[in-house]
Amino acid sequence: MRLNSARQAWHDAYYQPWDSVMAVASEWAKLGASVQTTCKSVNANHAAHQAIAGAVQAAISRLPPHLRAFGDFMYSPLDQPAQREMAEAGVFRIAVEVGQRMTQKKFERAELVAKGILFRYRMMNQGGQGGCSDPLEKPEAFREWLYQVYGVKLDSRNWEREWQPFCEACFGACNDFDRRALGPVSTVITELLEVA
Repeated sequence: MRLNSARQAWHDAYYQPWDSVMAVASEWAKLGASVQTTCKSVNANHAAHQAIAGAVQAAISRLPPHLRAFGDFMYSPLDQPAQREMAEAGVFRIAVEVGQRMTQKKFERAELVAKGILFRYRMMNQGGQGGCSDPLEKPEAFREWLYQVYGVKLDSRNWEREWQPFCEACFGACNDFDRRALGPVSTVITELLEVA
């Protein structure tokens, strides 16, 4: 397991380098059962990976549920729709708390905007290092994406006044959740590297 970053460690702690899903499905189709073979890599490297993964998973398990859901959605290799929904709700809640007052109609659209910002944040941090560009940085591209995915049209007029502050509040919530979720994992990595 590589300890390059807390994001990478979060991913690797839940990643099991075993047979692919398709290989197992193929085996089931041929034999009607799964057969363990000796070609699986159960050795000292695997044991070390499990030990490090256990330490990282323990740190993650102590996080509050909303931070764990955010981190799992961002970095876990497991597809967990419930974690995504909880992360989206958390970002929306924080952005509404720090943002300006809004009408009921804008409030309903703002929830979808928050989902879009979380999608953008995840794309920017894909790969674990946080150095990717924002695929929907231009308001026109973001508005088009919202329309294509959620069917919501946002007016392009007065974007800076109407939606930019809310988008910034969503990004701020993402940054705060990310920092707080990755903090304990970073501590574990530091401790593990000091021992090594």
